[in-house]
Amino acid sequence: MPKRVDHEDRRRQIAAAVRRIAADRGLEGVSLNEVAAEAGISKGSVQHYFASRDEMLRYATTTLRDGVEERIATSSEPRVRDLLVALLPLDEAGRDHALVANAFVVRALKDPEIAGHFRTGHGQLRDAVAALLAAARDDHLPTVDPVTEADLLLALVAGLGDAVLLGYQSGDEAIALIDLHLSRIATR
Repeated sequence: MPKRVDHEDRRRQIAAAVRRIAADRGLEGVSLNEVAAEAGISKGSVQHYFASRDEMLRYATTTLRDGVEERIATSSEPRVRDLLVALLPLDEAGRDHALVANAFVVRALKDPEIAGHFRTGHGQLRDAVAALLAAARDDHLPTVDPVTEADLLLALVAGLGDAVLLGYQSGDEAIALIDLHLSRIATR
């Protein structure tokens, strides 16, 4: 009897291989041969699911959010601070995710479809932060516009994430700056 393969699971397996290679060597290291070897499948299997490298990379960008959601899901009642700290590259998994995301950002500058995935993901993340801020507004953030503040906080975290990746800021220093900003908006 032939083996049954879950096609979406196989596509996700291939995307995970793309992300691992991108974290280690950047997108320059991503080829059909390298992805097949990393995924433990044949090149023909990769080509069965993706007609080209571009198609494979575009699909892989749709899976980047999975890592963010896993990192955020550690708290049953997420707070703004928890979500922001989860976005920082503070451990190996966070570092790998940030390296992959940065590699795809460069690709997004020339690929409108990948750019669209980033815009969609950023909008969803902004909406999540804004919703948490709106929920906290009645408690201790009376004058903060949730959407504007969410944009500012995500820009802060993006810059801090790069600073941590490049080693000119420690994870503890980045968290302290997030805490400082949150304390400032809480006391307005």
